[in-house]
Amino acid sequence: MPFPNYYELLNIQPTVTQDEIRQAYKRESLRTHPDRLANATPEERRHSTEKFQAVADAYYVLSDPARRKEYDTLYASHASSERTTEPESSSDFFSSFANFFSSGATGSNAGAAPPPAGFAGAQRPDPEGVFGDVFEEMLRPEIQRRVPWWTYIGAASGGAIGYIIANIPGMVFGGYAGNKLGAIRDAKGKPVAVVFTQLGGGQKAEILKALAMKVLGSAFAG
Repeated sequence: MPFPNYYELLNIQPTVTQDEIRQAYKRESLRTHPDRLANATPEERRHSTEKFQAVADAYYVLSDPARRKEYDTLYASHASSERTTEPESSSDFFSSFANFFSSGATGSNAGAAPPPAGFAGAQRPDPEGVFGDVFEEMLRPEIQRRVPWWTYIGAASGGAIGYIIANIPGMVFGGYAGNKLGAIRDAKGKPVAVVFTQLGGGQKAEILKALAMKVLGSAFAG
């Protein structure tokens, strides 16, 4: 069975640090995120989705020191000709572990070595969940510019209440306070990754291109 080369999928060397793995995931997930393909054919989108999942798989495995150590043992046991970056190999990789764990040391697995502890019961990660977690701090400014509803509502409400209490001075103070409180609600009231998933395809594409400009540079943002 072809073995998934997660290092090559992330375009890194096996000697990189954990922080370098995180940075590599940012780059590769932006390259492969299917929502960047606003006008893609169904086949192109399917291929991008599969690659995006495989990149998330790679980050899931390599970002955890225990899983990475066990993966490295398996990686070293496979010749370079057996390693591949095809997304299907990552799916097979997780399926093989799931089958092993569900059947235990019985049947065809009787007498086999114990399964790697870091993969016990492992399920493939949700790629959007991984993406949302890693990009939380980077997505927030883009989302805030597009969904500032509570900032406006807070300013209007605070101004109205302030005017009732203290006329014009009260309106100014109340509007300012309401604006700030609304901004906090915009920023903290809902995880930015949740807001991102609720946006339309065009807005997602714009945000991802903006992030690509930051992470990859203009050469890769188109």
